Amino acid sequence: MNESSVRTVGWARSLPMGQGVKAARDWAQEHLASLGWDESAPETVHSVLLTVSELVTNAHVHAGTDAQLVMSWDTRCLHISVHDGSAALPTPREPSEERLGGRGMLLVDVLADTWEARPCPHGKTVTACFRAPEAVTSM
Repeated sequence: MNESSVRTVGWARSLPMGQGVKAARDWAQEHLASLGWDESAPETVHSVLLTVSELVTNAHVHAGTDAQLVMSWDTRCLHISVHDGSAALPTPREPSEERLGGRGMLLVDVLADTWEARPCPHGKTVTACFRAPEAVTSM
């Protein structure tokens, strides 16, 4: 394969405010299974699903908007992107015993290999990237 070309597989789903985070996790898990990750990389699947939960929750709760979830796999990294209608970029906050929330981006920071938030027209997109586990790249 030519190094300058990349083969990418992707999926997208819109998640209105009324749809729960479980729908996002179930949808993501179905696509991870189609890649064979459920059997070859169950720990990574768990991290990806928790990240999907956190990012969609942030869109619904903190941004107060619908979420657009996009997953793309380029044979090197799995990219999980969630777009919402708020321009406010997320930042990890120090945990506090006085508030229940505020740990989501800390979890994403620990679980994902990298993550970034970018402003875009009509909101922002937060993308978390997961490098392919060894079991996946050797298949």
